[in-house]
Amino acid sequence: MFIDELSPIFKEFTQHPVSFLGGFVSGVLRLNLADDPVKSWLDKQTGSTSYTSSATEAHNGKAAGPQQIAID
Repeated sequence: MFIDELSPIFKEFTQHPVSFLGGFVSGVLRLNLADDPVKSWLDKQTGSTSYTSSATEAHNGKAAGPQQIAID
C-alpha cells in the first residue's frame, strides 16, 4: 500500500534522474527560479527566458508583510 503511493515518484526518478534530483534539491533548499544565481544559470542552460516568476504575480507588487483592512 505504501509502495503504491510512492510508485509515481520512483517512476519519475528512474526516467529523469538528473532533473528529478535537481527539482528535489531546489525544493528542499527553497530556491526561487527568479533569483539571480539560479536565473542566470538557467538562462545559460536553456538559452532563453521562457519561465515566469510566480512570486511576483502572487503579490501584485504589494508588500509581503501583513496588511491592515477596515471592516465597516
